[in-house]
Amino acid sequence: MTQRWTVFAGVRQTHFAGDITENATSPRLGTTWQIPGLEWTLRAFYGKYYQAPPLATLSGPLLAYARDNNLVFLPLHGERDREHQFGLTIPLQGWTFDVDHFVTRATHFFDHNPIGNSNAFLPITIEGALIRGWELTIRSPLLWDSVRFHLAWSNQTAEGFGGIDGGLTDFEPAGYFALDHDQRNTVNAGMEARLPWQSFLALSLSGGSGFTNGDAPPSHLPGHVEADIKLGQDFSRQLSGSVSVLNLTNRHLLVDNSLTFGGFHYNDPRQIYAELQYRFNY
Repeated sequence: MTQRWTVFAGVRQTHFAGDITENATSPRLGTTWQIPGLEWTLRAFYGKYYQAPPLATLSGPLLAYARDNNLVFLPLHGERDREHQFGLTIPLQGWTFDVDHFVTRATHFFDHNPIGNSNAFLPITIEGALIRGWELTIRSPLLWDSVRFHLAWSNQTAEGFGGIDGGLTDFEPAGYFALDHDQRNTVNAGMEARLPWQSFLALSLSGGSGFTNGDAPPSHLPGHVEADIKLGQDFSRQLSGSVSVLNLTNRHLLVDNSLTFGGFHYNDPRQIYAELQYRFNY
């Protein structure tokens, strides 16, 4: 609308036809404003989203097995989300600071459950979910003609509420509970450096406060930190090579023990790999 003020808007219409028929109108509106004199940028967004349900149902022996476990399979409705967010970007002497806050409210929230103690997982929808978070990122300018630093931090809660209103269910009532990806704090810090003799180095530290404990108490699993490193060499403008080490300390830990399609999740062991890259002239 002006050089400093931008507005964007749109709408998406979705029609779904399967076991059920649904229509969803999803408007979206966003704006940015650059503050005169400071060159700070404020932004805000509101939008609705619709995710069609998976085309999955039960029949035959699997349906009989579910009934033997006192379970039924209700029709799946599409997930409907409402999201709002706002943020601020601050440039300062070559540094960039960015902070934002977001809230997502969902109905018919998609998840999954097993049948009894089996490895058969089927989709479900939960009555509602509330996901809230704050995020901060910091990026440095090029320092000492060779090094850049970055930091990203997030504080997020992911809560479900109500019972299962679609998919595999035993009709057991539920109140508020933490979803399986509820990890309150995550952080990533790193640096990239140009070294003598056309070589380069990258370091990264990633950590989290721990995901939801599927076998509570306590409510969350222990926190975790991993370190990665990459060292490379530019042999020419077109040819470069590097060696990367992921999970440098080879630390083993349980990062997820909730009921998911893949079962329990452990972090990957130490991985070492080499890369040779050639850039063609085009």
